[in-house]
Amino acid sequence: MIGFILKRLLVALPTLIAVLTIVFLFVRVAPGDPAMVILGDSASQEALEALRQQLGLDKPLFQQYLDFMLMVLSGDLGKSMLSGRPILEEVADVLPYTIELTVASLVIGVVFGVPLGIVSARRRNGWADYAARMISLVGLSFPAFVSAVLLLLVFAIQLRWFPVISSAAMADPAERLRSLALPAFNLGLIMLAYITRVTRSSMLGVLSEDYIRTARAKGVPGRMVVWRHALRNALIPVVTVVGLYLGVLIGNSVLSEIVFNRPGLGKLIVGALNQRDYTMLQGLMVIYAFIIVLCNLLTDMTYGFIDPRVKRQ
Repeated sequence: MIGFILKRLLVALPTLIAVLTIVFLFVRVAPGDPAMVILGDSASQEALEALRQQLGLDKPLFQQYLDFMLMVLSGDLGKSMLSGRPILEEVADVLPYTIELTVASLVIGVVFGVPLGIVSARRRNGWADYAARMISLVGLSFPAFVSAVLLLLVFAIQLRWFPVISSAAMADPAERLRSLALPAFNLGLIMLAYITRVTRSSMLGVLSEDYIRTARAKGVPGRMVVWRHALRNALIPVVTVVGLYLGVLIGNSVLSEIVFNRPGLGKLIVGALNQRDYTMLQGLMVIYAFIIVLCNLLTDMTYGFIDPRVKRQ
């Protein structure tokens, strides 16, 4: 297993370097002069040049790239242009709220999506199958910000079951869960839709295998056939879609945090875009890149636990 993990780490390293390079170039080609945005249009040319020198923008592009990679490798993402605080400190203040929302959404998607997909596969073309497919279709049809607004209108404004502003900084655990419910359900419905469809498709393929028919012919109970024999072999596509769409889930959390007015990385990245906080935007994109690569690495490692044959590849 250790050799398998090391192989995946070696594969993840070039991917991370490529992503960091894209982040570096993307920030540099964005329109606007960061120095002018910070100091304003009325700033003198001398002040602009001094700030560009302070930020390292006067150096050749290749030198800026080397400095950027060295900073990332040393764990220093710089300081915010506007607040002057280290970027890692600002991220550390809000990252737990984004992780809380993402994990809650993932739990909702997996806990309800996998059983729903299994029932849909076992009752193929029955009413349970049609109901599960309809639920997944609804989850796939609405963009995250549209479903968030609809949930707010119905459950927060009309029924008043949940707060309109989902502040996460609450001491009471019950109120914190109540505040988390709508944003988590909003993102969890999207994950549930993907997981239900993939689980159904994967289970249909596994249930038609010869070893499943042999188990049934020997009189193995139906539940044991499904949960002990079929499910484990059907889980790899499910793990794949969870790992793939976990990045999408983190991206959608930005929209949900804005709509539900929650603290998190969403507000930081939107503020950095609006105020042209050059270093903050770059640091946040680096952090998102690390999270996505880490999610893919964990997905590969999960393959090895589910299917031992993967470790020998």
